[in-house]
Amino acid sequence: MPKKVIAVLATLDTKGQEAEFLREQLEALGSRALLVDIGVMNAPVTAADLTRAQVARAGGTALAALKAGKSREAAQPVMSAGATKLLLQRIGRGEVHGVIGLGGLQGTAACTAVMRALPYGVPKVMVSTVASGDTSSYVGISDITMMFSVGDILGLNSFMRKVLANAAGAAHGMAQVKVAVKARAKGARPLIGISNLGVLTRGTMLAIELFRKRGYESIVFHAVGTGGRAMELMMKQGIIGAVFDYAMGEISDELFHGLRAGGKERLSVAGTLGLPQVLCPGGSEHLGILVSVPHQLPERWKEHKHVWHNEVVLAPRLNAKELKMVAREVGARLQSTRGNAVLMIPTLGTGSYAMPGGPLNDPKDDRAYFTALKAAVPTTIEIVERPLHAEDPAFVQEAVDRLIALIEAGGTRTGRRAAARRRA
Repeated sequence: MPKKVIAVLATLDTKGQEAEFLREQLEALGSRALLVDIGVMNAPVTAADLTRAQVARAGGTALAALKAGKSREAAQPVMSAGATKLLLQRIGRGEVHGVIGLGGLQGTAACTAVMRALPYGVPKVMVSTVASGDTSSYVGISDITMMFSVGDILGLNSFMRKVLANAAGAAHGMAQVKVAVKARAKGARPLIGISNLGVLTRGTMLAIELFRKRGYESIVFHAVGTGGRAMELMMKQGIIGAVFDYAMGEISDELFHGLRAGGKERLSVAGTLGLPQVLCPGGSEHLGILVSVPHQLPERWKEHKHVWHNEVVLAPRLNAKELKMVAREVGARLQSTRGNAVLMIPTLGTGSYAMPGGPLNDPKDDRAYFTALKAAVPTTIEIVERPLHAEDPAFVQEAVDRLIALIEAGGTRTGRRAAARRRA
């Protein structure tokens, strides 16, 4: 079997010994190392397979210009861009099968910027001095494995050799795995993405089972910001081919600065790509607000219905005026959808908090919200209203049936046909 190639990202002026040790460990395991030098300022202490000059040139700037600037901060984006370009080319040709990064604060930022741009499924191991803290800005929505180096990565010793040997073993082992993440082959059934919140979990579990019975696999994303963004990145990479976008709380939180903010692109990707999608405003009637003092209600939300999701996460219900703002935002984000989509509205509540008997139930404001939502979405989207709550089995069953019908129709439903059926 051909040897797997593991790229080692490091500044070879400060991490050259460690990178060379990784090369030795990978080769002892049966892989081959590709040393990629992302350093700029001082001379490398070991030879690179992809030199810093090559990396800088691929990033759009000559190495001499970066050195003249005498700023690692200014050089980092160029070196990260160059390493990304070179690795993507090699991954696309099947010449690189995994990546290990070495770094402190700046090195971790540089290496993980590269890793976040690589496809899902490519092994990514980041050996970092900052991996024991909050790594969310480094990982983002990628499948990066963060490994705490414990000691600083400055010189070899008996402990650091073990840390680096473990990293080599991890990347080597991952690269041997034969299970692959692949884009859907033409004619194959798509993987279905489902967005979910805790107020929709029962419905989501039912949807998973219903899709399974019809021969479809699904992947669920916790719609707390990172989840929705990851789902849409998988759409772009061709991994997900159809969407049950059951939860829209990421849009509400984006507008009102909540925990679940999904970013400016959220809800627009499936329509842009023309993927079959069934949408539901699940969980969008309330926000997720992190408080600094347990169970202390912020002044901003004292006039709103609310429930505590846990001791430090408040879920205030939006009022009619605020919900109309959410509706307009949803409509604006769906303007790229030109058919092949259904919006299902559960008029008895958008989740377990909002259903009859729930702590955030408010039929009057729901009616105002749904009216605004229907007015805001483009006419190319079919609108279906049902006198059910979002987790009602009949509602979930119809959502599943409608998405499968869109998939199996081959995406041929036009905007005109969808508009003609808006009142279904």
